[in-house]
Amino acid sequence: MDILRAIPHRPPFLFVDRVVSAEEKRIVAEKSLAPELDFFQGHYPHFPIMPGVLTLESLFQAGAILLSSLVAEAGGKGVPALTRIRDAKFKNMVRPGDVLTLEVEMEEQVGPAFYMKGIASVNGKQAASVRFTCALVQMGEEAK
Repeated sequence: MDILRAIPHRPPFLFVDRVVSAEEKRIVAEKSLAPELDFFQGHYPHFPIMPGVLTLESLFQAGAILLSSLVAEAGGKGVPALTRIRDAKFKNMVRPGDVLTLEVEMEEQVGPAFYMKGIASVNGKQAASVRFTCALVQMGEEAK
């Protein structure tokens, strides 16, 4: 799956490196966290950790990749935009050199809203979990 075709995010704000598997309502993706990433330089410089909001953003991007394939199959247009975050929990730190595994599942679609849940983990240990909702929005020329 071509990540750059699926979502509008680009480096340095792209937090998915590869899709490991994708099913109709579930995706597993990964992000390798190089120690040189900018946020590690300033977020606890003597004990660098990935900011929790960026761990969640990684899950949201994986969810957007999943939705892009569902929307394309249905002949729809637009990109997923986050509309709600619920039940965010952080259990373990994410450190430089880790590979972040991102598992996202679409629970339900109600009209234009997509209800999803995600778990981010490192080496099988859960780092974060969240429930979130996305809706499709038009971008660029389509939005005018």
